[in-house]
Amino acid sequence: MKTGYIKDYQKDIINEIENKRDVYIDMSHQIHDHPEIGNQEIFSSGLLVDTLEKEGFFVKKALAGHPTSFIARKKSRKGPGTVIGLLAEYDALPNLGHACGHNIIASASTAAAISLSKLIDKIGGEIVVFGTPAEEGGENGSAKASFVKHNLFEGVDACMMIHPSNNNYGTVKSLANDPIQFEFKGKAAHAAACPEKGINALDGVIQLFNGINALRQHVTSDVRIHGIITDGGSAPNIVPDYAKAKFFIRASKRSSCNQVTERIKNVARGAALITGAKVNISFFQNKIDNFLVNNTFDKIFEENLNLIGENFIDEIPEGLASTDAGNVSHVVPTIHPHIKIGSSKLAAHTPQFREAAISKQGDEALIIGAKALALTGLTLLTDKGRLNEIKDEFNRQHS
Repeated sequence: MKTGYIKDYQKDIINEIENKRDVYIDMSHQIHDHPEIGNQEIFSSGLLVDTLEKEGFFVKKALAGHPTSFIARKKSRKGPGTVIGLLAEYDALPNLGHACGHNIIASASTAAAISLSKLIDKIGGEIVVFGTPAEEGGENGSAKASFVKHNLFEGVDACMMIHPSNNNYGTVKSLANDPIQFEFKGKAAHAAACPEKGINALDGVIQLFNGINALRQHVTSDVRIHGIITDGGSAPNIVPDYAKAKFFIRASKRSSCNQVTERIKNVARGAALITGAKVNISFFQNKIDNFLVNNTFDKIFEENLNLIGENFIDEIPEGLASTDAGNVSHVVPTIHPHIKIGSSKLAAHTPQFREAAISKQGDEALIIGAKALALTGLTLLTDKGRLNEIKDEFNRQHS
């Protein structure tokens, strides 16, 4: 495709987003004003679906066991071509609201998708918005992992999203995460009159914690293990017949996470043997995979960010969190760059971050992020060579 056309299309994308600036900022603020935790995002998903349907997208809802999920598609009338996916997150944190800025993520992906959809009849291809609930976890959390299990990314050439942050930088490595729970079942008895008749389930949980703390000395530095006791009994004078603990077990790669998880399962089995309790081990939400960073893809995003006058900082922070976008990165080339919404000291999952997500700088970051995503999508839709470079790196990661 001729360079002159590309420049014209770039202008079209920027103008399309600018002309609807107020619409997308209002969308972001509405989602922010209606915080909903994972798989309960009725208002937010409804707003996104209605907006995309009005723009001519065909939408399927309630996919892969997530009632507030959706997939919105718009295909070119020119026929098959490159398929660009945009990931939308819109769940809030319990008691904190949108302190991770998912209102910006959802709105930026939607704005980028709509702007690209205006051009696909000229350039070919397909735009797909993946509405993925419960990124923050919770019951049946991490919908992207469910989408991967159900092969819903099949046929997609590349996926993108942006995440609000305290600076502009590219995709960071993230940790694999096993969200696992341990239920110990014992036997109730009067704790003073006949303790010998009881089997203390809480002792099983305590021994589990002790065993894990002993294990910490013998794992690699990338491993993170953190847990809570969610049920420890009902009264001090009753031997607890039921106790429960939940843990996140993280590591830099899925393979090493699997190994640590198996060791911790054995600690739990040992705790059950010590106390005489029985233990049930299960996952309380989807497993999360580490993110496969595609540097070629990130570079293309950075080039398009530069076109609108923004730059990445030189140093990418170390990634010690987890995201279900990591699961997507294992099946399709994916980027997860970051956009500045506040001070360099701003930290996610805080009240300050929540307020930054609807600040003037946060609103501007939404528009900047949407433009950069859309321009990156345009690059891939019109330049097979750049798309193949991304796929080559992705294939090398799997060889």
